[in-house]
Amino acid sequence: MRQVIVYSGEDGYFVAECPSLPGCIGQGKTREEAIGNIKTAIQIYINVLEEDGLPVPQETFDAMVVAV
Repeated sequence: MRQVIVYSGEDGYFVAECPSLPGCIGQGKTREEAIGNIKTAIQIYINVLEEDGLPVPQETFDAMVVAV
């Protein structure tokens, strides 16, 4: 299980990032599409690390909402 941050990008698309996997990003025209794409990106990212014999980073991200 991985935490994901979803937000609106500058181009009107939604962007989804997985902070515990640096550079693992997905996007989509809708929030649902972005979430589907990040799920695929996470699976591919982890598969490539495992195939290359590299360690898979643990999920350590702690989310917090700060009102300013």
